[in-house]
Amino acid sequence: MQNKNHYVAIMAGGIGSRFWPMSRTALPKQFLDVLNTGKTLVQWTYERYTKFIPAENIFIVTSEEYVEIVKQQLPLLPVENILAEPSKKNTAPCIAYISFKLAQMNPDAKCIVAPSDHLILEEERFQSIALQALDFVDNIKALATLGIQPTHPNTGYGYIQFEGLEVAKNVYKVKTFTEKPDLEIAKSFLASGDFLWNAGIFAWKISNILTAFEKYQPEMYELFDQEKLHFNTAEENAAIQRIYPQCTNISIDIAIMEKANNVYVMPASFGWSDLGTWNSAYENMEKDYLGNAVASDNVIVIDATKCMVNSPKDKLVVLQGLDDFIVVDTKDVLLICSRDKEQSIKEYVAEVKRNKGDKYI
Repeated sequence: MQNKNHYVAIMAGGIGSRFWPMSRTALPKQFLDVLNTGKTLVQWTYERYTKFIPAENIFIVTSEEYVEIVKQQLPLLPVENILAEPSKKNTAPCIAYISFKLAQMNPDAKCIVAPSDHLILEEERFQSIALQALDFVDNIKALATLGIQPTHPNTGYGYIQFEGLEVAKNVYKVKTFTEKPDLEIAKSFLASGDFLWNAGIFAWKISNILTAFEKYQPEMYELFDQEKLHFNTAEENAAIQRIYPQCTNISIDIAIMEKANNVYVMPASFGWSDLGTWNSAYENMEKDYLGNAVASDNVIVIDATKCMVNSPKDKLVVLQGLDDFIVVDTKDVLLICSRDKEQSIKEYVAEVKRNKGDKYI
């Protein structure tokens, strides 16, 4: 029996620049079938939550420019459950928006907030810990986050340090949040045993996250609070158009989670990847006997090893002699890049923008 007070807000407004040139401003990675599975990442995410959250309680927060794409890819999602942001202001305004909206709908709402573009392989384990998180925040004034047991010193993830004392079953108080570290620091985090990867998946009572906004982001809180009676009415969009230009561009981690003293983490392992880079896609795809991950039906590989290849199905690609490369071919851009340089793809995109403008971005 699904709980009518359980909600999920799926954040789908990012542009996924490290998945360039497949991910573009007009069609970012959450709306792409990055792993060649037959479903886009946002479709996988939506379906994951329909198994334990009432369908009418699932919301997508995205940019105005992506609303039509969301409608096409999620035809069962009620149109009124798509929240359109007029500008990209990071995750704090997005979470304030859904929180004020839900507070007007249901004062008892408890909400999971999650990205739209993450991979979760063990869905039953994820469902179990997500429901446990919702249960935990129902009984205590807590902001909860899911932390992933690290398997290697990854420099592409943020980290959460937790205190040693369990406050409830598999729940610990958060000590610190750390942005993406360098390799030596990441190794020391792993060795210490009290650090987790920050998955960016949260659970809280709506009343408690709003209290945190009021305390730690009073200006942003005030912007939404003075317009709150317009939410869930015909005036909602006009209200959001007034609010967003005045909002600070800031993440929820910096805005609230790093400041609040009632943040708790639940260590977990459910086959998670944030699919932030081509290498993370490579790690989660089937490989041929030479270690190549090929996301296309029309690629011939000759004497090439450990490559990540993505190309259009109607174009034949013959790959010879490359070792440890990312090869991504689209209708107007070809990227050939060493796999160990994948964190630099953002810089290459900036270089393209400087030299060629926005045409290929």
